Amino acid sequence: MRPRVLLADDHAMVAKALARLIDEVADLVAQVTDGQRLVEQARRLRPDIVVCDITMPGMSGIDAMRQLKAEHSSARFIFTTAHWEPSLAAEAMRAGAAGYVLKPAAGDELLDAISAVMGGRTYLTPFISGDVLNLTASTTQAERELLRLLAQGKHMKEIAAELDISIGTVEDHKTHLMQLLHLENTADLIRFAIKQHIVPD
Repeated sequence: MRPRVLLADDHAMVAKALARLIDEVADLVAQVTDGQRLVEQARRLRPDIVVCDITMPGMSGIDAMRQLKAEHSSARFIFTTAHWEPSLAAEAMRAGAAGYVLKPAAGDELLDAISAVMGGRTYLTPFISGDVLNLTASTTQAERELLRLLAQGKHMKEIAAELDISIGTVEDHKTHLMQLLHLENTADLIRFAIKQHIVPD
């Protein structure tokens, strides 16, 4: 079954382009241009996913999401934004966002983000994922240490011993990191760590 998506963006040309992308994989149930209308339509239509901008008239996308989550809305939010600041992305993820896509890359990333979110995963644009990883509360210190140790070539047993946790917990941390960064395997995690200078190149 195709997910039901509510789109919120106050830029007409951008909204039109995003709507075309969404139509490829989901049913677009409504389009709105401000945060208050987003809240109203989400209450009425109960979409599976809300694709929205952060900066909108009346109420920001993040504030709209917080309000709906306080009302126990099950809609999962994917933010499409021109804001490159990792701190803003981290704020969105901490507040409960399921996805964060930069508008210049939306043509390549939005469909992947929708697929990830419908699969119960999160999607964070790779353009800023390394910085966000360091800022967001959704990653623990142990997970960041795990990433560093993996990139140093340590095996799972060695990592478990060094962090004083079970191998099962190490696996859980690794799985969470791969989901957050939408990576496929340990080798991808190691390449990511090197690219983000978590370990020396």
